Amino acid sequence: MARMGTNDSSGGKGGSGKWTRLVLVVSLALNLLVAGIVVGGAMRHHWYGPQGPARDIGFGPFTQALSKEDRKALRGAFMAANPGFLDMRQDMRRDMNALIAALRAEPWDKDAAGAILAGQSHRMTEWMDIGREVLLERIAAMTPDERAAFADRLAAMGKGSWRARGSWR
Repeated sequence: MARMGTNDSSGGKGGSGKWTRLVLVVSLALNLLVAGIVVGGAMRHHWYGPQGPARDIGFGPFTQALSKEDRKALRGAFMAANPGFLDMRQDMRRDMNALIAALRAEPWDKDAAGAILAGQSHRMTEWMDIGREVLLERIAAMTPDERAAFADRLAAMGKGSWRARGSWR
């Protein structure tokens, strides 16, 4: 007789089914982030031309809080550190199409979908690592006053509510 409250789809392998689901959910979240970056990039290209606005690399509030000059330098440093960026974006598009096909396939092939998601996750991690390094290098090049102004602009992005909590939104 099965125990109540155990919903393990792994065929009785303990908690591995829950871990698999957790990994898939995290991977899906990363993939949605990548899809947002790709779609956002395409829309910015349409709106702003091939160069796009300075925040087209996708550093979120950090990019928005940087000065125009810093954003331009950050974009240049990111592209220089990652010359295969455009190829990686094309790989992400191909992977998304492959994932869509895998989701529609009958029978469902969990391992194939997992391999696609793992590849996307790996590329996103590479982008995030490069982004973190170029952002830190840019901040390190700032004067104390520039760094303080950057901190003020970043804090202001919390729409004032950070003051009441003592932390950013």
